[in-house]
Amino acid sequence: MSAQDSVLIPPPHIAAIAPYQAGKPIEELAREFGLDPSGIVKLASNENPLGMPESARRAISDAVAGLGRYPDPAGFDLKKALSERYGVPQNWLTLGNGSNDILELVASALLEPGSSVVYSQFAFVVYRLATQARGAQHIVVPAKDHGHDLPAMLEAIRDNTRLVFIANPNNPTGTYLSNDSIESFLAAVAKRHGTRVTVVLDEAYNEFLEPELRVDSIGLVKRYPNLLVSRSFSKAYGLAGLRVGFGVAQPVLTDLLNRVRQPFNVNSLAQAAAIAALGDQKFLAESFEVNRAGKAQLQSAFEKLGLTYLPSYANFVLVKVGDAAHVNLELLKRGVIVRPVKGDGLPEWLRVSIGLPQENQKFIDALTVVMKQLAP
Repeated sequence: MSAQDSVLIPPPHIAAIAPYQAGKPIEELAREFGLDPSGIVKLASNENPLGMPESARRAISDAVAGLGRYPDPAGFDLKKALSERYGVPQNWLTLGNGSNDILELVASALLEPGSSVVYSQFAFVVYRLATQARGAQHIVVPAKDHGHDLPAMLEAIRDNTRLVFIANPNNPTGTYLSNDSIESFLAAVAKRHGTRVTVVLDEAYNEFLEPELRVDSIGLVKRYPNLLVSRSFSKAYGLAGLRVGFGVAQPVLTDLLNRVRQPFNVNSLAQAAAIAALGDQKFLAESFEVNRAGKAQLQSAFEKLGLTYLPSYANFVLVKVGDAAHVNLELLKRGVIVRPVKGDGLPEWLRVSIGLPQENQKFIDALTVVMKQLAP
């Protein structure tokens, strides 16, 4: 064996992947700058500032006794609860280790080298990563007003296209697509391409929309067999650390996802907590109201500072600060963690998750000081 033969040589499409960079943990920042962890505010990962609902805590406590056994691989009880909530049969549901897992599953089930994927500029980074990991081709459609340009995305579909990713609301820009625009897009895709092209509607932030703005996505799934809707328990339901999400699609597509899904991909505690959280409408309503008030608090502060921001339909706000790398560093020194989005093609912007009122205010106070220092 030659020296060259003994060198690890990954496939080029794998070697080209830049690993996902998560939001900086509080503990890491505390070590880096010698800060008290209790005084650090993290507004970087779009988590629920209320944390986990008490109902989910109780469910986890009850489920601990069964941890010596593998979780239910089919997630029967959770699927039953979801089936009742959304009015679809259980075989229309796929459970995931977060909704991120659902996106990866559909990519694994449908993509291969030589196929292509259509998604928008400034869209969720996992669309790019899932496409790259399968050696598929990227068709990135320029954004319109920092959001999806659905007519342009329709025209971008090629003969080898197998997937279209749409985020609504979109991360990291917080933009929104109406029910009419999505339905028109689906109808046009079906007319031109039948069921050859699967559309993934990523609704991780759906619960933060005003009720009258929420797309009837489940109704659309019933009409379009090439549609998959993904949802998350990580945001409004407060279960980010447990990693549980789900997808809704007609059985032909769901069957393919289950062929590539790991058999125990959602653990027992996550399943129990998700069932409890799904039924906790009081907590969900409180999360919505905290988010609505916090969004107004942040956006009002940006206006007073004369900063450009994108009106958000999610649980974060994207704000333009100029030298975002410098501003981010100065915020970190002051114990505030937000999310730079240079890697998303937005080097002058920061994405700020909505926190509790006092957390938002600490960020606003720190940002005010930093921006005054940068003023000419």
